[in-house]
Amino acid sequence: MKVIYNKNFNIDLGVLKYLHPFDGMKFCKIHDELAGSDQVEFLSPEGPIEISIVDDFLTSVMRHRVKNKNGIMQALEIPKVPFLSYSYLDKKILTPMRWGVAGTLFGAKKVLEEGGVIWNLSGGYHHAMPQNMEGFCVYNDIGICYQQLLKDGHVNKDDRILIIDTDAHHGNGNAQTFMDNPNVVLLDIYNASIYPASEFTRERVDIPMKLKSGTDGETYLECLKIALSKITGEFKFAFVIAGTDVLAVDKLGGLKLTVDDVTEREKLTLKKLADMNVPAVITGGGGYSSESAIAVTKAILAVTRDYQRL
Repeated sequence: MKVIYNKNFNIDLGVLKYLHPFDGMKFCKIHDELAGSDQVEFLSPEGPIEISIVDDFLTSVMRHRVKNKNGIMQALEIPKVPFLSYSYLDKKILTPMRWGVAGTLFGAKKVLEEGGVIWNLSGGYHHAMPQNMEGFCVYNDIGICYQQLLKDGHVNKDDRILIIDTDAHHGNGNAQTFMDNPNVVLLDIYNASIYPASEFTRERVDIPMKLKSGTDGETYLECLKIALSKITGEFKFAFVIAGTDVLAVDKLGGLKLTVDDVTEREKLTLKKLADMNVPAVITGGGGYSSESAIAVTKAILAVTRDYQRL
């Protein structure tokens, strides 16, 4: 399995890490656990996504908001701290996120050239959109990636692209970003009882699977099988948002999956893509518990053993 990682993915806030439940250092934990496997090959983008590329994706208003400290803190869902400067937030949080965006774009270009599956440990910022940032998502990496792939000629507007979102939260940012693009097919399995509650974006999802808070792993996996079975046709490639906020220990997702359930989820998703011969980039998505890094590590090792041909 090819895994995209760079030390700059990590969000090291020191004592300020207690302002948000997200484990910003989980990427290096996953890397260190996988480093001993001869079945894992690490790759890295050369640098963070360029600001000019981000600006091309954003609306004119958002180009200003994304450089405003108060707007950023609201999107990151952390309390306003007077002594925190924008430059600090940019260095500690936004730059790592731009590295994550670069990882998704790097992975997409790779799978379009070589096929198979590449796993970006970062990215999956599915609440961000051209006109807004929220839910700890500032840059919509999939939307920016798609924009650049079109611009560079790697895909064209007639190509069908698949997005499989298995994060606990509805991917409202992706739904809004591709609201008027019928060639981007969205599968979204999520807890319908929690944020975000926008019916407008929920209605954009082509293959929705709405779950209740407290849904256990067995039920979740059966629902995922049903959703995956509804994918039809041919696709140029796929994005997967593999958030680990579905874990029972996660304080925000409201679902009851185990680490083993997450591994089975990834197996089901990748088997479906392999059966359809669709190359894919997996992105990190949400994950706000101490078990997040453990779940990702175990899943990568498991799918690598089972699907080495990917």
